[in-house]
Amino acid sequence: MANIKNLKPFKKGVDERRNTSGRPKLTRLTEALREQLAEEMPNAPERTIAQSIARTLIKLALSGDVAAIKEIGNRTEGSPRQSLDLDVSVQDWRVIAAGAGLSEAEFLHETKLFVDKQLADGFDRE
Repeated sequence: MANIKNLKPFKKGVDERRNTSGRPKLTRLTEALREQLAEEMPNAPERTIAQSIARTLIKLALSGDVAAIKEIGNRTEGSPRQSLDLDVSVQDWRVIAAGAGLSEAEFLHETKLFVDKQLADGFDRE
């Protein structure tokens, strides 16, 4: 844990500890790939390497390649939205206890035993 005495608040305005430029937008690999993709195809100078790759991907999709179809869809329309169906209904513990045929005191005792066992087995609270 950090020693609170050593902590220094950020200064307003310019502070040398802040990264004001943020993460670089492109990496060297991305730049190199973009340069290569923009070059003309050696055997077809009327189109670029990127256009040839796109054409090949379209041909694969038309032949029924599901991975190619997915890639085209993801590139042109974005990834499909994923949904998550959650049931957040909450029951009162007293109702659960009654349903299990336990008194409130018995239910609390059983719950304490369960929690103690989880802690003894190394259950991490955080």
